[in-house]
Amino acid sequence: MSVTQGHKVARLAPLAAAFALASALAVGTSVPVSAAEEDFVFELPAGLACPAFGLRVEGTGDKRIMREFTDRNGNVVRLLAAGKGFTLKFTNLSTGSSLTLPSNGSVQRTTINSDGTQTVVSTGHNVVVFFPTDIPAGPSTTLYVGQIVFTIDTSGVFTLQSTSGTTTDLCALLA
Repeated sequence: MSVTQGHKVARLAPLAAAFALASALAVGTSVPVSAAEEDFVFELPAGLACPAFGLRVEGTGDKRIMREFTDRNGNVVRLLAAGKGFTLKFTNLSTGSSLTLPSNGSVQRTTINSDGTQTVVSTGHNVVVFFPTDIPAGPSTTLYVGQIVFTIDTSGVFTLQSTSGTTTDLCALLA
């Protein structure tokens, strides 16, 4: 399971942090980035991840392999994260109700474009948080099972490009 959130809040897993992935260019090299990210906890106020309440997200037990791919000049051009990812616990900060999602696996391919934007293609089980400044505008916290494609501009704004598969509104489940 990976979680991606928009903007300045720590990006986690297809980036999270931040995040994303693909194969190396023919002229590039593959460099291991890390075997796993550290556990995390963060809280987002009401209106940022969910409309009516603040949301705490806890991630434990990352089991992903991450790779960086560089061009012939040593510039990172693609990122890849694949594996089981984090077990994620979401808590409604108003009521205390919570939901835990096991790590079911995902692959995230991020291409770093020449203009500094990123294109992210995530497959498997991925949670994406869209903030009010994203496109489409949040607040929303959604589990995507299948594929999601989005771009991230140089200001950190996420723009949804496409989805396939199923979606689950986690804010609605926690309300």
